[in-house]
Amino acid sequence: MQGAYRWLNEPDDWTGDASALVFRTGDKTDFWRETFYGFIRDNGHAFLRPVLGDFTASAVVLGDYQTLYDQAGLLLRIDETLWIKTGIEFTDGLMHFSVVVTNGVSDWSVIPLPYAKPSDPVSVRLTRHDDAVRVQFSIGGSSWQMARLCPFPAKDAEVGVMACSPQRAGFAARFRDIQVGPPIARDLHAEA
Repeated sequence: MQGAYRWLNEPDDWTGDASALVFRTGDKTDFWRETFYGFIRDNGHAFLRPVLGDFTASAVVLGDYQTLYDQAGLLLRIDETLWIKTGIEFTDGLMHFSVVVTNGVSDWSVIPLPYAKPSDPVSVRLTRHDDAVRVQFSIGGSSWQMARLCPFPAKDAEVGVMACSPQRAGFAARFRDIQVGPPIARDLHAEA
């Protein structure tokens, strides 16, 4: 599970490490492939490390969400055509928990969070068991909620935090407690 972090599309303005990382996004950054919008973007910012086999990755995420599609969370990536991004995304004037699974083309699912405020810390967790990935979130220390269970190849990959701002530059994202370790139990309904 060891591995050094590296930047994919390093932002101009960043400071910190896996214990506490802050950065501002560049202009019109995103990870997306074709579906609905018809474009491909692979210029979002991500702080990633290698992963092999099964694992759980997690981080606490905060952002200055103001503009449509401002987003911050986790990214699991094999290459530019095969990845999962998940976390908070600002759309329709609200924070949403968002999951995009991309296998050649992207899909998008959202869970509205009308009770959440941008100042609320959101914990994001992604677990790979064999060829499946479970995505979960917790707001302000509440219990973990499952957002998605999806197929994903059991290949060597990279995982870490990401942030994008498809409509602007300068979205401020803050992360703490970025962790990658052994996978949590396979029980989908456990409170762990």
